[in-house]
Amino acid sequence: MAKKKKRSRRDQEERELHERRRYGFFWYDWIWKALRPVLVFLCSFVIVCGLIYTGWQQIDGMFFAPVDEQDTSTVAFSVASGNSLSTVARNLEEAGLIHNHTVFKYMADFMGMGQKIQSGDYELSRSMSATQILDQLISGDGKPLTMNITIIPGWTVEDVAQYLVNLGVLKDAQEFLDLCRTGESYSDYYFIEEMLATEDASQRLYALEGYLSPNTYEIYTSSSADTIIRRLLTQTEAAYLVGYDERAQELGLTMDEVFTLASMIEKEAKTEDFAKVSAVFHNRLREGMTLGSDVTVKYVSGSQKMFLSDSDLAVESPYNTYLHTGLPVGPICSPSMDAVVAALYPDEQYVAQNYLYFCSTDPNSGELHFSRTLEEHNAAVAMYRPLWQEYDRSRGLE
Repeated sequence: MAKKKKRSRRDQEERELHERRRYGFFWYDWIWKALRPVLVFLCSFVIVCGLIYTGWQQIDGMFFAPVDEQDTSTVAFSVASGNSLSTVARNLEEAGLIHNHTVFKYMADFMGMGQKIQSGDYELSRSMSATQILDQLISGDGKPLTMNITIIPGWTVEDVAQYLVNLGVLKDAQEFLDLCRTGESYSDYYFIEEMLATEDASQRLYALEGYLSPNTYEIYTSSSADTIIRRLLTQTEAAYLVGYDERAQELGLTMDEVFTLASMIEKEAKTEDFAKVSAVFHNRLREGMTLGSDVTVKYVSGSQKMFLSDSDLAVESPYNTYLHTGLPVGPICSPSMDAVVAALYPDEQYVAQNYLYFCSTDPNSGELHFSRTLEEHNAAVAMYRPLWQEYDRSRGLE
């Protein structure tokens, strides 16, 4: 009996051990089955990431990394206004700053930066990556995109050209002067077309002289000579009102003749005397006299002297109003609209009293003396000539 109980207890223990082993192996098996795909995925992910990283390192080195990480010397690079992304990318590759212009273009397009590249002059280096170069081109060269220019009344075409060169807007004056000399590119402006059709147009030093409207303008710093000229001509067109044209017709003048007369008035007097000087010129034109204006001679000779000698006044030119009657062949500077209005509306009292002469008094003040007769004028000249000569001596212009 005791043996049966002992065997029964042993059997019970064996069954319990078997059950524990059975369920233990079951849980181990379940955990392994659950973890196995996760481990497989993680291992695969690590392998794929490694391959991608290795591939990216190779691609980056081939296309996006610096061309020469050790070369920190600067390379001057310019983006001209209107350059396309393709042109910029190609120029970068030719300058040895990037590996491949096609990849650079696609990178810029993909990042949405292709249209944000700014024109300007840059200092880049071969130690910069493609993305660093793109960032620099988007940020700009640090120079302002726009600037104000002021064209002063009385300036000539050459004055304007030199001013733009001094500001750094133009690299040199030649293109600007060439465009102004012929004026052929601007015949789409009605007043330029009319001027070019005149018989004496070919005798002018600059066809566009007188039409570069004095004013203050905001321009792009990358503006071309042509763009600036068109801006000034457009202002002239806008400023010359319909009423001015009607008044010119009443006087028997063309727009070109009005601007020619206005340019002489601009050079001869201060604003408060514009209408009086205009009256003198209108009176002399009516009488068939030469206009005898020093400023027309100075325009041709370039002289800065206050007192012109007989030899100075004898220079042969269609601009010389001492030798030729009527208006000179064209304007001698860019007149203000005040001078244009004065050309159209001379001082009525001075016209009625037939003033025919004027001369400078004190050169430093710009005051003028007006006379009706030649005798009065000669007396005034004799009185003030020593002041003119002293003024020239003080400036070393004897």
